[in-house]
Amino acid sequence: MSESVNRRKFLRGTAVAAAASLAAPSVARAEGTTLKMQAAWGGGIFLENAQSYVDRVHAMAGNDLKIDLLPVNSVVKTSQMQDAVHRGVLDAAHYVPAYWYSKSKTASLFGTGPCFGWSSQEVLGWVNYGGGQELFDELMASLGLNVVSFFNSPMPAQPLGWFKEQIKDASQMDGLKYRTVGLAADVLLEMGMSVVQLPGGEIQPAMKSGLIDAAEFNNPTSDRDFGMQDVSKHYHLASFHQSQEFFEVTFNKKKYESLPEELQAILKYASEAENSNFYWHNTKRYADDLGTLQNEQGVNVYRTPDSVMAAQLEAWDVVVDRISGEDPFFAKVIESQKVYAKNVMNYLNLNQPDYKLAYNHYFG
Repeated sequence: MSESVNRRKFLRGTAVAAAASLAAPSVARAEGTTLKMQAAWGGGIFLENAQSYVDRVHAMAGNDLKIDLLPVNSVVKTSQMQDAVHRGVLDAAHYVPAYWYSKSKTASLFGTGPCFGWSSQEVLGWVNYGGGQELFDELMASLGLNVVSFFNSPMPAQPLGWFKEQIKDASQMDGLKYRTVGLAADVLLEMGMSVVQLPGGEIQPAMKSGLIDAAEFNNPTSDRDFGMQDVSKHYHLASFHQSQEFFEVTFNKKKYESLPEELQAILKYASEAENSNFYWHNTKRYADDLGTLQNEQGVNVYRTPDSVMAAQLEAWDVVVDRISGEDPFFAKVIESQKVYAKNVMNYLNLNQPDYKLAYNHYFG
């Protein structure tokens, strides 16, 4: 069977198969609590990641707490998930803040904001030890949202993505119709691109039909599952448009606070445990699938030129300054991030050896 046929079966079958396998309840004691959680993913590695979080909760809580994990669109559309959790239609959701940032552009700073020389790991450090969680809770209160959220799973920098030709200079991106989400849309608009925000499953058909000229989603594994290698052979890794992101696991606050303290702690610390597992698990999968794209499926893989990434940083400056002038809370979060990044990255930059030097020494 051909690769394209296999992929079509994947795209058609993941949501149905996931619904059947993930939504099926397991036997629990009568006194146990069951939470209904919808994920923003219909299949693929991100739904696996959501299931991994749920598995950790089950391992620690036993029969006292059960999470029924539902795939994308099972109860509401992705754009409605946060409101559904707020209202109690869903007990929980597994997604990213960029999926609801239209309510507040500050949301995009929690995972898809500007790069101050840090990676997703350090942004999560800011969330946990630099005041980020408190600022997020303040944002939720200001929006009147009845939710409690935890963050996990430090994603590697997202590729610049798939193009019809190799990008050697930022000028080639001017006027291109490009898919991205969150504040990255504002940044790339500032660079002269025409930005379209599409769900993951619509990216490949949109590029195939010519609706868009170029696109990114997140990583080599998901991109390969979507079949991007069938509509482009030019794949650019490294970018500052979304160089740090992670998952948000959000719960209805009233439901969460009704749980015994030990179960509340399990939901929180299972998130921390999944943080490490995600990085170990996903980087290996991404590396393997990148090799398949490059060595078996004829994809040309490039590192995005420094000139393009320098132009992205300049665009970020314009966007951040503009929104900070319009929104004092946005500016407050930016300042908190800068304080943390300047301190922590000063240490890391001084202390970390040049790992690429060692890599080249052994592997060329």
